[in-house]
Amino acid sequence: MRILLVSQMYPGPDAPAFGSFVATLEREFVARGHELARAVVDRTGGRSRHARLALDVVQEKRRFRPDVVYAHFLVPAGLLAAITGRAPLVVTAHGQDVENACTNRAVREATRLTVHRAHAVVAVSSWLLDRLVDVVPGAEAKGTVIDCGVDLDRFSIRSPHAARAEIGWSPEGRAFVCVGSLSERKNELGLARAFERRGEGSLAFVGDGPLRPALERRPGIHLAGSVTHEEVPSWFAAADIVCQPSLIEPFGLSTLEGLASGRSVVATCVGGPPEFVSSAAGVLVDPTDDDALLGALDSATRLPRPNEAARRAAEAHDVRRQAERVEELLLRACQDRQA
Repeated sequence: MRILLVSQMYPGPDAPAFGSFVATLEREFVARGHELARAVVDRTGGRSRHARLALDVVQEKRRFRPDVVYAHFLVPAGLLAAITGRAPLVVTAHGQDVENACTNRAVREATRLTVHRAHAVVAVSSWLLDRLVDVVPGAEAKGTVIDCGVDLDRFSIRSPHAARAEIGWSPEGRAFVCVGSLSERKNELGLARAFERRGEGSLAFVGDGPLRPALERRPGIHLAGSVTHEEVPSWFAAADIVCQPSLIEPFGLSTLEGLASGRSVVATCVGGPPEFVSSAAGVLVDPTDDDALLGALDSATRLPRPNEAARRAAEAHDVRRQAERVEELLLRACQDRQA
């Protein structure tokens, strides 16, 4: 099968983790014997990146002549794929694209067109699919839930001591780790307040963003900043508890990667995490309730280390299996076109 991959997020030299979930699925399709071409942009694209993406989609469709197009994000990537050729389209919604459709009328109309043209629409969680159907009812008939999955080889149960030596972090007491951009949506300030009230342990924030100044010089808190793509698994392995108490999380890839690393998690109850975080694997929390967040941190410390139940929960989301499920949709789109 000849697959054209279209995405407005893809790893680049300056941001190797940007859209890494797209590249991970791509590798699985290649491993399964499919031929791929891509029309993608990374963070180096600047203001012209979407115009460049549109041009690349047109050029790659003419050059590569795909059997099917697989797009990530409804608008603009899915829209561009939908209006620039006749190859069947399968598109995955990830979260912000659906939120944009909820709040912006022009994006909502573009999203409706994308859904109308698509053979199948994938959402990374049931929560997200329900939200999409609320704004574009036609998505219900075409929708299915397939998340991006996790690489179980890359994220595995490892010794925390060895991982801490690799990254040069020597936490005192229980080690809490939060991986993600330092932004209001990720709720790092709420996590920091709860951690400070707890009065024990060490908390590392891995990532950068506008909240960094507000987190600096707080006792027990380590700001790792942006790290290389290769270092990310070591930070999960270095943790006793992985935290992702976002105000909203359409899926929660960092939470899933923490589970795959055999670490108990403290995760938001808003969005996708309730669909894969069991009570044996971690604690779900209302991210707006500081008292509940403090209690969740304490409860998570009473779970096993390493947490085999967390690893088993992640195994159900093996990226190989998720790629196989998407592959089935792509093959069906090709067959239906030929029928």
